[in-house]
Amino acid sequence: MTRHRWALGRWIGLAAIALLLVQPALQARETTRATGVVGVDTAQLDPAYWIGLQRRPDAIVLERDAIAAQNRRLLQMDASTRDIATLPDALSATQVRAWIEALSSRPARTLYDQGGAEIAVARVDGWVEALDLAAIPPSQPTRYGLIVQRAPLRTFPTRTRVFNRIGDTDIDRFQENAFFPGTPVAIVHESRDRDWWFVVGNLYAAWIEKRFVAEGDKATVLGYADRTPYLVVTGAEVRTTTTPEQPALSDLQLDMGVRVPWLRDFPGERGVNGQAAYASYVIELPVRDADGRLRIAPALLPRTADVSPDYLPLTPGNLLRQGFKFLGERYGWGHDYDARDCSGFVSEVYRSMGVILPRNTRDQGVSPALNRIALNAADDAARRAQLAHELRVGDLVYIPGHVMMVIGHDQGMPYVIHDTNGGSWRGADGRLVSGHLNGVSVTPLTPLRFDQEHSYIDRMTNIQRIRP
Repeated sequence: MTRHRWALGRWIGLAAIALLLVQPALQARETTRATGVVGVDTAQLDPAYWIGLQRRPDAIVLERDAIAAQNRRLLQMDASTRDIATLPDALSATQVRAWIEALSSRPARTLYDQGGAEIAVARVDGWVEALDLAAIPPSQPTRYGLIVQRAPLRTFPTRTRVFNRIGDTDIDRFQENAFFPGTPVAIVHESRDRDWWFVVGNLYAAWIEKRFVAEGDKATVLGYADRTPYLVVTGAEVRTTTTPEQPALSDLQLDMGVRVPWLRDFPGERGVNGQAAYASYVIELPVRDADGRLRIAPALLPRTADVSPDYLPLTPGNLLRQGFKFLGERYGWGHDYDARDCSGFVSEVYRSMGVILPRNTRDQGVSPALNRIALNAADDAARRAQLAHELRVGDLVYIPGHVMMVIGHDQGMPYVIHDTNGGSWRGADGRLVSGHLNGVSVTPLTPLRFDQEHSYIDRMTNIQRIRP
């Protein structure tokens, strides 16, 4: 009986060892299963996979002073940006009208509402009249404000969602962008109903509901972003602590790259908005008082929040880690759905390292402040293939209406991560397969199709390199 027990125990022990040896192989097989997306398996959905392919993932691509110089060049050279700190003390009607008319032109095509009904001409007339352009004074003092919570920017002063096609309700054609807490703006005009302001920021100008903006003096508004010490949001997003005592500061979304002043030496035993401060970061955020004026107030971020006491170093490894933090997030045209679109995605990844990019793909791709490689119809397949072969981590690849960030090469193919509402490739039968990825996705670049006749590589217009 004893011998049998010994034999049974030995068998169980050997079986356990065998299971331990087999388990990693089972796990490896699990992590490399196919995804249904051309050229992608689950192992490639982990940033560690791509970091492991880099020879020097922690090598600095651009030092801090080089990034600062590039940011200055952007505001000086790029026509899509402006430095609102240099605006004159008074704005002319000509300038204000030009800003508004550059954005809020009357729609030239038929639009549809959420239910698929055609938008009536009279309704469009109402939106145009709401601009109240005749009320712009010949000259007005330049006013400033800070954004107090993540807020949508609109083509017209309306929350109405409009679409180009019946049933295509993901892309609201009046959704332009979003501004984040602490973004400084110039307040230049008011809608006819007095509920909206037209605001001008360094990277965008559009309509915003007044409730999202707190008006303050120029020094306070522009000085907020320069206050030290500070924290930089390095997660896809973090949220302030829920505080019923201060609803304006409760559960606020702060997106990747947002910088906030940090009260580093705040006494831990003191309370902030009904909670002891010792287990949290105490930060300062802008608040809009009942009269619309700006006030800076303390708020709490949990110590578990994904933040950094400085911008991250610009390295291949950090670009990969930061980009993959958005993996699977739904596509949000113009930062809709509290998410982001293709150009917003790459902007926020780079913003966590202190790099400023223009907001839209059409401006990013041609910006003279970056290290640009331009392509046109004269560039043949051989040159395009060579450029694709030479792509490096962090390079931004542009096709009409879209941008992708390179994450490395695998099996001889360049791979990208991008926020896309499309994605097509040829199936085994040669027909076009629509992936309808509709979110932040990893794909190989080479098989992607712009249409039946053209690949993405055929349609590359620019490559921007955020490096020397």
